[in-house]
Amino acid sequence: MATLLLVFLVSACNQQSGGDKAGALGSGDAASKVYVAPGEYDEFYAFLSGGFSGQMSVYGLPSGRLLKIIPVFAQDAEKGWGYNEETKPMLNTSYGFVPWDDAHHPELSQTNGVPDGRWVFINGNNTPRIARIDLTTFETTDIIEIPNSGGNHSSPFTTENTEYVVAGTRFSVPFPQKDVAISSYKENFKGALSFIKVEEEGLDIAFQILVPGYDYDLAHSGKGKSHGWTFFTTYNTEESHTLKEVNASQNDKDFIAAVNWKKAEEYLSQGKAKDFPAEYLVNRYDESTHTATSTKHETVKVLIPSECPGLIYYLPTPKSPHGVDVDPTGEYIVGNGKLSADLTIHSFDKMMAAIESQSFDDEIDGIPVLKFEDVLAGTVQSGGLGPLHTEFDANGNAYTTFFISSEVVKWKVGTWEVLDRAPCYYSVGHLMIPGGDSKKPWGKYLVAMNKITKDRYLPTGPEMNHSAQLFDISGDKMQLILDFPTVGEPHYAQGIAADVVMQNSKKIYPLNENNHAHAIKNESEVKIVREGDVVRIYMTSIRSHFAPDNIEGIKVGDKVYIHLTNLEQDWDTPHGLSVLGARNAELLVMPGQTETLYWEPQRPGVYPFYCTDFCSALHQEMQGYIRVSAKGSNTELKWSVGED
Repeated sequence: MATLLLVFLVSACNQQSGGDKAGALGSGDAASKVYVAPGEYDEFYAFLSGGFSGQMSVYGLPSGRLLKIIPVFAQDAEKGWGYNEETKPMLNTSYGFVPWDDAHHPELSQTNGVPDGRWVFINGNNTPRIARIDLTTFETTDIIEIPNSGGNHSSPFTTENTEYVVAGTRFSVPFPQKDVAISSYKENFKGALSFIKVEEEGLDIAFQILVPGYDYDLAHSGKGKSHGWTFFTTYNTEESHTLKEVNASQNDKDFIAAVNWKKAEEYLSQGKAKDFPAEYLVNRYDESTHTATSTKHETVKVLIPSECPGLIYYLPTPKSPHGVDVDPTGEYIVGNGKLSADLTIHSFDKMMAAIESQSFDDEIDGIPVLKFEDVLAGTVQSGGLGPLHTEFDANGNAYTTFFISSEVVKWKVGTWEVLDRAPCYYSVGHLMIPGGDSKKPWGKYLVAMNKITKDRYLPTGPEMNHSAQLFDISGDKMQLILDFPTVGEPHYAQGIAADVVMQNSKKIYPLNENNHAHAIKNESEVKIVREGDVVRIYMTSIRSHFAPDNIEGIKVGDKVYIHLTNLEQDWDTPHGLSVLGARNAELLVMPGQTETLYWEPQRPGVYPFYCTDFCSALHQEMQGYIRVSAKGSNTELKWSVGED
């Protein structure tokens, strides 16, 4: 009954505002397909990159409801991420504390080529980094810096069993970095393809491959028969360093780089890698101590193709290919040449045969260039303009975005026949089908991520949010069923069936497992400790008071650390903490967790603090005072809660 009522209301609204205009819900049928009744769950999680926000956002599909924003590379005042003492180290780099990045490509962990719901990774494009988010808590647990790289774009795509995530440099740079003339690009600039080993306890760079100074744009790893290989697109094979929109678009074909990472492992075990200087940081959040640490590394192992035959090959691909995508069987490697109207599909079997017969056209820095005709499986003559990215459904179909003609084109894998096309609004970049880059796509929905939204939403000044558009792809024809605005710029997304993730979702941090260095487990342990001008306040929170809630004896210039432990053990009962005059964000502390707010009082007075997260009917009463006396005063250090 509720569904029918919603359909009626939406239909009436469309008629009143001009029923021929495609709105957020284009028809009653579309409304019924995206409607999720109150108290019911969405079928899928969708993880969208935040682009220049530096964060990741989580939506439910098909409703398009925003469920959460996960802080990653940028400080987040809502959650205290990058502000509290526990998470500040997560944003450390070899350049210092960098509280922003450009987050492009979420990538779910996989087991046997299928998303498994353990982790989602995402890249930082500006200061090259990769982050891992734990999907039991939806919190960032690892951030690793990528050295010898500029613009970490072809990243962080996983191998079939998440043995590695990869990172290709978008901007080639001197390798290792040094002061050289930019005009010496061809002589001094190189690229790096990085393979980051994924272990339960952390991430680290297993090896890098030194490659010619092209721009390495995107990547995907093989699956099934092509497991053990990873494919990277390249452009700027001209090795231009200026006016690239002209000078990097001269060659008729650029390349897809095919890397045999299992062969790389053999060379590593044989000691073929060279140690190059490479300063980078690995940051890790420990769930037991609720605290992050940074570890500095100063070398990285590098494989040089001319010294490692069979490590890497180039597949010629028209023209300036952007996305590279591997179909669920692992046989077909799709090159999306953004300056070509057609799609180029390579065959893995043909590639292996060409390697066996040494069917090479050229060799570049020790990398054989395979003959184009000998690896070509077919061409999709789409009639579209600006192909960028391809994903797959469970029925042998592929879907490709076309940026210039603003559309998604559906085609048949194997026959290369165009089956359908649907307009997007406007300038579509990436697309996502839940599981669409895996061996077993769910294949029910397609999300198109569009760069321009003018006239789609109510205007909000000179800039509007980007758009995600949801298509039903369960039938022969694609049907647009929902528009929803996104956080930042959603370059890419990943989708997964909700039940895969929900079953492992963490609800609390057990207090008896809290090993934070400054945790206390009950109010009887509350204390304040002064060591010179360093003051540590050991505080607890529970509905609906802090202990202590009256504090005196703090002085101007003290370095005050408030270690707050949330004593709650109920799901979804966080407590916040903010202090007047603290030049910082709030704390937002989950049940059983400890976080620390740092404060340097600047002038005498009495400063209130309070809980920022509504927790009970007496939330307003959850507050306290800190008395700050002049520097050098003799005010006694004391604290209390109630009459104690």
